[in-house]
Order: sequence, then C-alpha cells, then structure tokens
Amino acid sequence: MLTFFGKQNRYCDSVSRRSFLQIGAAGVGGLTLADLLRLESQAATGGTKKAVINIVLSGGPTHLDTFDLKPNAPSEIRGEFRPIATNCAGFEISELLPKLATVADKFSVIRSLTGISEEHTNSQSDSGWSVNSLTGIGGRPSLGAVMSKMWGPAQVTPHGSAPTFVDLTNGVSRPGFLGQVHAAFSPDGVGRQNLMLNNQVTLSRLDDRKALLTGLNSVRQGTDSHGMMNALDSFTERAVKLITSGEVAKALDFKHEDPRQVAKYGIEKDQQNQRMLLARRLIQAGTRCVTFSWGGWDTHGDNFNNMRRQLPNLDTGLSALIEDLDAHGMLNDTIILMSGEFGRTPRINGGAGRDHWARAGFFFVAGGGFRHGQAIGSTNRLGEIPATRPIHLQNIFATVYKQLGIDPDTTTLIDPNGRPQYLVDERKLVAELG
Repeated sequence: MLTFFGKQNRYCDSVSRRSFLQIGAAGVGGLTLADLLRLESQAATGGTKKAVINIVLSGGPTHLDTFDLKPNAPSEIRGEFRPIATNCAGFEISELLPKLATVADKFSVIRSLTGISEEHTNSQSDSGWSVNSLTGIGGRPSLGAVMSKMWGPAQVTPHGSAPTFVDLTNGVSRPGFLGQVHAAFSPDGVGRQNLMLNNQVTLSRLDDRKALLTGLNSVRQGTDSHGMMNALDSFTERAVKLITSGEVAKALDFKHEDPRQVAKYGIEKDQQNQRMLLARRLIQAGTRCVTFSWGGWDTHGDNFNNMRRQLPNLDTGLSALIEDLDAHGMLNDTIILMSGEFGRTPRINGGAGRDHWARAGFFFVAGGGFRHGQAIGSTNRLGEIPATRPIHLQNIFATVYKQLGIDPDTTTLIDPNGRPQYLVDERKLVAELG
C-alpha cells in the first residue's frame, strides 16, 4: 500500500488530522488522494497565485523590545535595548535586529494592533479569530485551511503535485469547521518518509498496482463497451506523480541547496531557522501556504536575556528568507506574516519580565506585492495602547485575503450547520499596504 501519511494524532472524531492521503485504498473518511485532488477541479480559481509563509511567535512576544521601542520612556518601561535606524527614513527597530534593519524596505510593521485577546493559543495568528469562536462546530479555519478550501487540497505543478497547505511544526494550525480534508500536511517523521516510494515498491511494481487499480475502477464505475477507461483518471495519475516525481521530498532535503545559501540562514546556530529555508523551498515546489512556529516568547521573567538569546537568531533567519525569496524572484508573490498572541506589559515586573498585554502588539508583513518600508500606526508614549491609526487584527487578514485574490467582502464558507460564515468580520483593508 502506498501512503502519504503522518503520525496518528487522533481527535475525538477518531480521524487523524495528518494521515489523510492514500493511494490504492480507502483513505481517511473514505477519501483517497485522487479524491482530494478531484476536489481541486471543483474549487474556485487559484486567485492571484500568491503564496503565504505564516510565522507564529508562540507565547506572545514583547512589542517594546522588538518593533515598538520607547527610548524616551522611564527606565521601568523602556527596558535595556535601544532602537536603531533601518534603511528607510524614520523607521526604527530593535538593536537586536540589525540584519532586518538592512531590508526594511521589504517589510512593514503594524504597531497599532487592536482586536486581540489575552489567550495562549495560536488561533489569532493562524486565523484572525479567538480560539473561542465557533468552538461548538470545530472552530474557525486557519488561513491555510481557507486556501485549501478555495483552491483544493493539492496544487498542480509542472512536475506533479504539492500539498496546498503545510504545517512545519505539527499542531500550530487547524482546519476548524472545514474539517480534516483541509488540515495542513506536516512533513516530519513518517509523513516525510512517505513522500517517497517504499524501498520494496519499484516503479514497475507501482505500474502494476496502477494497472490493477485501473481494472478495479473499470468494474466499479461500469466502463462502457468502448473501453474509454484505459488507465487511471487524471486525478489518480496526479496523485501518483506527487510520489514518483519526488518534488516535495526534494524540497525538504537540504542536499539540493547551495551550502552557502544554507549557511546564510544560521541553521547551525539555531535549528529552528531550517523552517525558514524549508518554507522557501516548499513554496518554490508549489505549496501555497506554509505555517510554522518559532521560539518561545512567554517572558514573564528574565525577558531581556531571553530576547538576547532569541532575537539575533530570528533576525538571521528571517532576513535570509526575505533576501532569498527576493533573489529567486519570489518575494513579490510570497506574503510573509509574523505575529504572536499579544503584546507584553510596558512596565517591567519584579522578575525582569513583561507580562501579558492584549491592549497593544505588533504584526509583521513582508513581500507579497505590498507597499513596504514603513511602521503603520503608533502606540502612546508608554506603549500601552494605540495612539494613531488603530488597526484590527482581522483587517490585516482581510487585506491578505484580498491580495491572494479572495474577496473578504463576498466570500463565505458554509459551516456544518449550513450557515454561511464570512472569513472575517472586520473587512476594511489596510490602505497603507497598498
């Protein structure tokens, strides 16, 4: 049996959220990979063909020590770091992010974020919604799950097929009420191994199995006397190509990458940065949305040493990703998003930490054909609340959907109760991103 399976992480519905593609036998819920690919032909247009890389900073990063420093605030507010100039006039970021400062013309930071809740989940970064929204029917779908629903669970490439939606850190994203068909594929462990043929299954044996399946399909579907069904239908053929072409497997293998390029990502110093490079390679292979988490940002104590440990490595990996996409001519068609759960308290606590603060935060956007080189909005002098141009979290998601060719004003998804649900409730676009 040839499978495209991940770990058996089962939920209360007894369906594995990652083990969803199978060739030659009934898959999860009776769906084979060919069935899933067939759904693509029934889906809407692929929109603008832009892709998304969504980086989730789990734990809630401090806005005051990253992208919204307050050098003139009292010491108990401003902390230990100072802002530095970027390559864009008037746009300053933390001194711990010097490499990003050199590519600021390729990203924007929204400093006046509103509409966020104090909750330790990835839901807000993943979907624009609180984790508590529509919990009775499975919750809100992530950005990637919506893209899968709109365009099909797999994308056709010149060399075969690629999953539309990939989660590089299992469990960061969820399909919500759209169900397991639109869950992300997590290509680690068994999932990665099954992107390639089993050592015991040669291409000739696979051809034999395809021929057998053709015969079974002929019986099941009642092929007419003219013998029009002489081979697998095109959907099954594409399903097989996903395995036999090996394009996705190649994308996950760094031996196909220039070692000098790998070194730029700083992977030896922080293994998390391989996710940045994997994201670029997967987008290049045809995947439309790659999501992953990076770091741990729940800095109730020892905030400043934590920032010294993490921010330079994030700076290296993220700046390398931006430059790499640009060098490959992909940055204009790839939207990079980065956000956390909420901001952090302006006032430093007794443990040299910053606590939860949902009244302010930041959202990072790069590439994607947007207008960049700017800080949008501002907080007050202590970083407590938005002072100018407050922007709701969902307005950012609405803007991203629009850039993908998915109209947030008219697009709805039918939930399990048969009700249409808008992608977001706040649908005004962030005009500054253009």
